[in-house]
Amino acid sequence: MGKRQPTGPPPAPATQRVRLRYTKRGRLRFTSHRDFQRAFERALRRAGVPMAYSAGFTPHPKVSYANAAPTGTASEAEYLEIALTETRDPERLRLLLDESLPTGLDVIDAVEARTPHLAERLEASRWELRLDGVPVEEARRAVEAFLAADAVEVRRQTKKGLRAFDARAAVVALEAFPDAGTGTGPAAAGGSDEGPTRPCAILRLVVRHDTPAVRPDDVLSGLRAVADLAPPVPAAVTRLAQGPLDAETGSVGDPLAPDRDAAAATPSGAAGQQAAVVPETTG
Repeated sequence: MGKRQPTGPPPAPATQRVRLRYTKRGRLRFTSHRDFQRAFERALRRAGVPMAYSAGFTPHPKVSYANAAPTGTASEAEYLEIALTETRDPERLRLLLDESLPTGLDVIDAVEARTPHLAERLEASRWELRLDGVPVEEARRAVEAFLAADAVEVRRQTKKGLRAFDARAAVVALEAFPDAGTGTGPAAAGGSDEGPTRPCAILRLVVRHDTPAVRPDDVLSGLRAVADLAPPVPAAVTRLAQGPLDAETGSVGDPLAPDRDAAAATPSGAAGQQAAVVPETTG
C-alpha cells in the first residue's frame, strides 16, 4: 500500500511575509510561549488575516517565532513572522492584530519582509533588571567584581541535567544605576512622605546570544557567586531590545531596519514581487 495522502486541494501559496514586533507587559509576562502561540492564533482568526497554511493532515498557520523570552520575563522586543496568501498593508495589519490581543501582548511594529534571515540578526539582547531592596553601591561593587573576573561559572538545571557554564563570556556590558522612578517606600504606596524609601538598584545588561544561552538569571547567579549579591525579592526582568550587536559600542540595533531600508529603496509597484522572493523561515 502507498503512503496515505491528504485529500482536498493544496493550501494556497504565500504571497507576502510580514514581520512583527510585540511586547509582554505586566501580568502577561507570565504567559508561556505556548500560551502566546494560542492567543496569537486566535487573534489571527479574529482579525481575519489571510494566513498561509502548511500542507499535510494537520495544517497550521505559517508563523515563525524568533528567540522568545523566558516565562516570567517582561519584554519590549519579541519578534515573529507570518506568511499571507494576500497582500496586506503592514501597519493596518498591526492595528488589527493589536486590537485582537489582550492588553500587555501589544503589537508595536510591523514591516514587510524584504530581506532573509531575521533570526540571524538577533545577535544580542539588552535587559533591565530591577533589584528591589539592593542599594546601588552594593550593586556597583558586585558588577565591578563580575566584570573583573576572567570567567564566572554558574550552574543551571536543564532538560539534560545540571549544566555548568561561563556566564561572564557572553556579557558585553553591565552597569548599575539608582532607581530613577518613584521608589517603593511609604510615599510610593500612597502613604506619608515621611520615612526612608526602600533602596533599589537597576542593572542594565547586554548579552550576546551564544550557545549555551546566558540568561539574566544566570548573570544574577554569577553576581551572587563573585560578590554574594542576593536580592531579598526576585528581580523584575525586562528585555528592552534584541537585534544586531555593534561590537565597538556594545549597542543593540533594530533587526527590522534592513527591511525598512529595502522597502524605501524598492518602487511600490515591485513590492509584491520583492516580498515573494524572501525565503521561507521555519516555525
